[in-house]
This record gives sequence, structure tokens and C-alpha cells, in this order.
Amino acid sequence: MVLIIAEKPSLARNIVAGIGSLSRKSGYFEGEGYLVTWAFGHLFSLCDIEDYTGPTASGRWSMENLPCFPENFRFKLRGQKDGTADAGVARQFSVICDLLNRPDVDTVVNAGDADREGEIIVRLCIMNGLKSQKALKRLWLPDQTPQTVKKALSEMKPESEYDNLGNEGFARTYIDWLYGVNLTRYATLKTGVLLRVGRVIVPIVKAIYDRDMAIRNFVPETYYALQSAEEQNGEKIELQSKKRFNKNELKKAQVLCEQYNLEKAVVTDKKTKKDTLKPPKLFSLSKLQNLLGKKFKMPMEKSLSIVQKLYEEGYLTYPRTNSEYLATAEKEKVQKILQNLSAVGYPVEFKDNKNIFDDKKIESHSALTPTYKIPQKDKLSEEEMTVYRTVLRRFVAVFCSEPCVAQKTEIKISLGDFEEFILKGTVILEKGFTRFDDGGRTQKLLPDLAVGDLVNHRFVPKEKETSPPKHYTIETLNNYLKNPFKEEKARQSDPDDPEDDSEDYRAMFEGLELGTEATRTGIIDNARKSRYIELRKDVYYILPDGEYLVRQLSYMNISMDKFKTSMLGQALKKVYHGEMTTEDSVKLAKEEIAEVFGNEKNAEMTMETDTNSGFYGDSCGVCPVCGKEVVKGRYGYGCKGYKEGCKFRISGDICGRVISIANARLLLKEGKTAKIKGFISKNGKPFDARLVLKDGKTEFDFSN
Repeated sequence: MVLIIAEKPSLARNIVAGIGSLSRKSGYFEGEGYLVTWAFGHLFSLCDIEDYTGPTASGRWSMENLPCFPENFRFKLRGQKDGTADAGVARQFSVICDLLNRPDVDTVVNAGDADREGEIIVRLCIMNGLKSQKALKRLWLPDQTPQTVKKALSEMKPESEYDNLGNEGFARTYIDWLYGVNLTRYATLKTGVLLRVGRVIVPIVKAIYDRDMAIRNFVPETYYALQSAEEQNGEKIELQSKKRFNKNELKKAQVLCEQYNLEKAVVTDKKTKKDTLKPPKLFSLSKLQNLLGKKFKMPMEKSLSIVQKLYEEGYLTYPRTNSEYLATAEKEKVQKILQNLSAVGYPVEFKDNKNIFDDKKIESHSALTPTYKIPQKDKLSEEEMTVYRTVLRRFVAVFCSEPCVAQKTEIKISLGDFEEFILKGTVILEKGFTRFDDGGRTQKLLPDLAVGDLVNHRFVPKEKETSPPKHYTIETLNNYLKNPFKEEKARQSDPDDPEDDSEDYRAMFEGLELGTEATRTGIIDNARKSRYIELRKDVYYILPDGEYLVRQLSYMNISMDKFKTSMLGQALKKVYHGEMTTEDSVKLAKEEIAEVFGNEKNAEMTMETDTNSGFYGDSCGVCPVCGKEVVKGRYGYGCKGYKEGCKFRISGDICGRVISIANARLLLKEGKTAKIKGFISKNGKPFDARLVLKDGKTEFDFSN
């Protein structure tokens, strides 16, 4: 008898549909030589700190059991407290244990979702429930159609072949626990405010924070550009000079414009060619989310939820993929899908090229595509149909049998010996794949000019201002997280001239990305729910709590930037490739966390000078207004006499500079702080100053 343990009930039902006629029992199915049962996703969670150390003296979070570095990580049933787990979880795990240890069961199959998380969810059930040695196999499902289930059941590999995937899954789980539990408690105890600190959530929030601060502190600079926008034969011809002048050089700009206007502008070259355009690539999860966010303003958690449901219902392939390519082994399956689409009227044909099939650009999962199963319109909601059609139309565009023909034109206009201008345009002559998905292409018409034509022009200095960076959108944040070390300009690709994507895939496969396709959506959603960031339409903004998180972590020397996060990401990839052990990768995380707590001990020894010292509620001195105690609070330092009406406070952040508890104490004791460097003025310029008390208020002192 073969026991199959699915990650969740819906997957179990789809596996049963692929096997045949099985009878429903209490917590499992049986028949045809198979037993099929299920988990509810995570049945197990890592133990809490107190499970290793015992309760603290106060019974609450405390520094006395931090940092906690378990020698051996332990798991417990989800919701378990005082030896009692969630009733439903305990009942289902009992069913799994009984089935695992039935005498007639000789083979146990891990049917977790086809990723590292699904791998360890079922592994934990087997590890904690199996009492004797049995054959272990893995059921790997790229989609959940009955046809795929039948094929996968006949091709199952030993579970041992997925050990590296499991090792990486456990390493990732341990590392995230170490960061999340230790640093969340540390930061919360130090500030008195719940701060959710995680290996990936912090660099995501910090990226949005840094961008918004750059926008907020941006000081525009005036400059002059030379522009001409004259009409000729009823069409406007726009010419933009590459030269620019600063705000003090208006006369120079005017003189050059006069020289330009005395010269003849002549069309010296015109190239026109017809070109067959290549269709866009298939979708990875993030590229699909980018398009849905940009076009339909659909948040990432919404799009992932829908695409996951479509996968579980058998309409789409496994969604959490980072690849835009298909495996060469999938050619036969693709041909069958194309036959189904052709039968219902789509103009498709099989194509075999490196833009579609490339094993070197697939880590675990191929691109997101439709399956042979086509949903009826009344089976899906409007949003579900929108997502399904988006994936379907991209697939049809990639395999479209009709060529997309465009006329590309390039016109060169010379202005004497001063400057050459190049105008480029594209006109779609035969729509081809753009009938289904244009891949971001737009048409641009050029004026009707021929070689030798004189071009009307009149250049004038146009006053302009430099522009601040743009807020992150769903698309640009996703692109940043996939390769945070790539220059932003290089992220902007031209659909008609796509760049080589080898660098992006190398970054993903080496672990340079922040988070993974499987985890990023949930982490960004957690940042939103924690009120660190918000999403308006498809644009992200930092919120006050997010600013507070980033600044407080900075004051505490908790540096969780893209460099450290990607360093750990690279270690995890080495575990996946068998180049590093789980233990060694976890050791790296322990060393990083130990350094934070080492800094805290040093801070305690140098309390009066260390800018990071001081916990929530610590005394700072005597209020100069009412004489009561001043203590550290969430956003600064406040008087305990506030209930009696005292309004004295010292802001914790003045002109972009944190006011340390050491300086707050100096201010209250001596009436002035030490010299503080790095204040930022309203104009974005840095300055240094002391703070002094004057009539119970804080002011700047620039003397000496």
C-alpha cells in the first residue's frame, strides 16, 4: 500500500481525481492500492524561546533569555501551548501517524507543493510520525490536472533526491526564526513598541523608506534645455539638444540657440525596414504581478491568491516560479495544450527556440502557463477570469502563428557641425501576437521627411527642473527585489530591443535576490498590515511606523540591509546546491545576531556617550518646567507630568537626526547637548549644531 501525504485537502482531492475511484474515510481516502491523506499546510511550527529556556521571571518578554541560539531546533504542533495543540491539527496529525504506521503501508509519498516550503511541511509530518523505516518517495506536480497527476505518479523519484531542497527549506526556516524572534524581542524591549524585525521585511521597508526620503529631501535644480517644436507639412517636429546649461547660464543658452537657428537643419539619412517582432516572454510570478499591478492596480497578495486558486483548480501551472522559460522536457505537454487552444479558435503553433525553452534558466519551476483545462466563463469570478486571461493571452502571444510585422524608421537630422538629432519610430503593419498581448510595445509615428529635406526649426532655451526619483511601484519594487544590485536604468528594457537576461538569472540562482517568488508577496503584505508601508493604486509609500522602524533599527546598530540579506540568501543557495551544510548557514546568522547583542553590552558600559543606549521608560533627568521625571518614550522624551498638563518634551528626531538618550540627559542636566553632526535643513543641506534649552523649549545653538 502506498501512502500519499498531500500538503492540503484541495491537493489531496486533485490527487484522488488523478488516481481514480477512492472511498472517503475519516481524514483520508483509500482505494486502488493508495491511501491519500493531507496536512493543513503547516501542522508544525518552531518552538518558542521559552520552550528552550523556560519562562522568564516576569512571565513576559525579557532580555534575560536573549539571544537564544538553540543547539538543535525543535518543532511542535501548531497552536500547541502547555502540551495541548489546536484540536483540528492534533486530530489530523493523529490520522497521519496511524496511516504512516499501518503494517500494510510500505511506501510513503511526500506530496507537498512543489517548492521548499511544501517539501518540509510534509517531511516534518513523516519525521515526527513514522516509527519504522519505509520507502520514501516524492510526488512533484507542476500542475494539478488529473493527467499530470497520473504521469507524475508513474515517475516518482526517491525522497532522498530532494534532500538539498529540504535542507535549504529547514535552513531558511531556522535563520528566519533566529532573526525574527531574537531581534523582534530585542527591538521591542528596547523601544517599548512592537517592532517586527525580519531578515527580508526590513530591507524591503528600508528600500521604500530610502526612496521616499530621497524624494522628500530632494532639492530641484533649475537648468536650461535647448528645444525646437516647429510645424512642417502640418506635423510637429520636436528636436531636443543633448546640451544643457545651469540656471546661471541663460545667456550662453540664448547665444547657442541663435547660432542653431542660423544653421540649416537637413535630413541626412533615413532608414526604413520591415521587421518581424519577437513576442514577449512567458510569465514568472513577479512579472505577472507587475503587469496586473500596473494595468489593473491589483495588489500582489490579491493576484497571488487568485493565481494559487487557479493552480489548485487545475487551470494554471505552479505559480511560485521565478522563471520565464519552459523546460525542454515539457515540449510534448505544450504541444497538447496548443492543440486544445487551436481547437477553440486560437491561432497558435508549436515553436521550439531558446526564447521559450531553456533549461539553464530554470531552477525548480518553469514559467507560469495555462494547462490543457480551459475554464467555463461562469466558473470563475471577474477577477479570476482577468488573471486567467492574462496568463492565457501571454501564452497565445508567445506561440502565435501569425507574424507581427512592424515598420521601423530612423531619421537623422544634422544641424551643421553643431549637433545631430536622431528620430526613431515604429508602426505595426501586421498585428500578429499583439492582438493578444503587446508586451508593452507602443507605436510611434514619425513626420513624413525624406533625405535632403530642410527641417523647420527654432530653438529656444526651455527652463526645466531636475526631477526627484520616483516612488516604488509594484513593478519597480519587484524588479529591485529580484536583483537589488542592478542599476535602475538597466532595469528599463525596450520590448523591441530586449537585453540579455543572463545577469538577472545569475543573480536569482546565486541568491542575490531579496526574498523569493514564494515569500515576497506575503512579506510585503505583512509590512502593509504592520502599517510600515501602504499601497495606493500601484504605488508604495512609507508610513510613520515604517520610518520609526528603520530609524530605531539604525540607532540600535541593527543593520539588515540588502548586502547582509543577500549574503544569507547566497548561503542558502549553497545549501540547495550541496555546497554548504544547513548548520554552517545557520552559524552565519547566529554570528550576525550575536554581534547586535555584543554591541548592546558595549553600549551598557558606555551609557553616557553611546548614541544607541537607552530602553523605553528609562529616566533621562528632571523636567525644567514642572520638575517631574523625564523618560524615554516611543518618539522621544516626555515628562511624566503630562497628566497634570505639562507639555515638555524633547523630540527623538530633529531635522533627520536622532537625539540619543545621552544627549537628552546632557540637555536636561547642563542645558545643552554635545555638538551633533548631520542635521538636515528644509533645503536638504546638512549642518552641525548643539541643542540648548531656552524657556523650556529646545533650540539650535550654532556658536563655536
